[in-house]
Amino acid sequence: MNEGLSDIDKIRYFQDSFTKIKKEIQKVIIGQERMIDLLLVSLFSDGHSIVMGVPGLAKTTLISTVAKALSLQYSRIQFTPDLMPSDIIGMEILQEDRNTLKKETIFVKGPIFTNILLADEINRSPPKTQSALLQAMQEYNVTIGGRTYEIIRPFIVFATQNPIEQEGTYPLPEAQLDRFLMLIKVDYPSYEEEVEIAKLVTYQDNITINSIIGRDELIEFKRIITKFPIPEHLIKYTVEIGRLSRPSDENPIKEVNEYVRWGVGPRAIQHIIITARTNSILKGKSALEIEDIQDIVPAVLNHRIILNFKAISQKISPENIIDLIIRVAKKRI
Repeated sequence: MNEGLSDIDKIRYFQDSFTKIKKEIQKVIIGQERMIDLLLVSLFSDGHSIVMGVPGLAKTTLISTVAKALSLQYSRIQFTPDLMPSDIIGMEILQEDRNTLKKETIFVKGPIFTNILLADEINRSPPKTQSALLQAMQEYNVTIGGRTYEIIRPFIVFATQNPIEQEGTYPLPEAQLDRFLMLIKVDYPSYEEEVEIAKLVTYQDNITINSIIGRDELIEFKRIITKFPIPEHLIKYTVEIGRLSRPSDENPIKEVNEYVRWGVGPRAIQHIIITARTNSILKGKSALEIEDIQDIVPAVLNHRIILNFKAISQKISPENIIDLIIRVAKKRI
């Protein structure tokens, strides 16, 4: 990218790059356009995300393809019940110097030292191992033996997850869930898409994924996006959405008070603004609109709204509550 370009020209460049990246991904992923869009919004927003769906829906393939299209370092960790924290972040080992014969401690980096980390089937491992990601996701460093090791940015965790109802899975701790920018749900493909997927098997090995942009350009986009203006009334609308998710005597939504155990915190409100702004720019808009916020809210909030047992027993979903919140919030601004 030409450094002499204006910020407006750079935005156009990134909009064009977004389209090209999607085309590269669609060489190997049939359909699932919503999943692709949300994953790229997460990536350009420099935020971690969970991709949830039953096995076999190309979640892992999508993430590895994205890494190729952006020419970023990529690592994959297969989470299993016996996975240890040291398998993720690395470990210190005692080593003898061949010349001096003195013993010294050296740090062997784990797969977490990368740009894009695929935490595959993250809920197959118990909470202790899942929590090994927490410091790195929030602070972008890890601490071993009293020493802190920096992780070079961008560092983005994409975690695939199986539905909690399946055997052998562990719910992610709420503190870790809040570190994820979005939860992207993947549905089964349509009949027509599944026919195309079946055809793809015969020639998928011959597909080449071209690199569109790299690390420096992704960092530059993050700098530019912070300048994108957000109208005051949309900030208030986003705050209203967050506050309406919390059960209280002042909350006018009876379903929230009846079915929600915990609403969302300030970090979720920030994440709505970040992702809505990124989504708006990448789609070619010059200003953020209320529809951009409404479009992104379900993916940002559906893993943060914690329902009580009554809601679960009555098959009330977070999406049901979020739909009510969006409608009521619009009337209050």
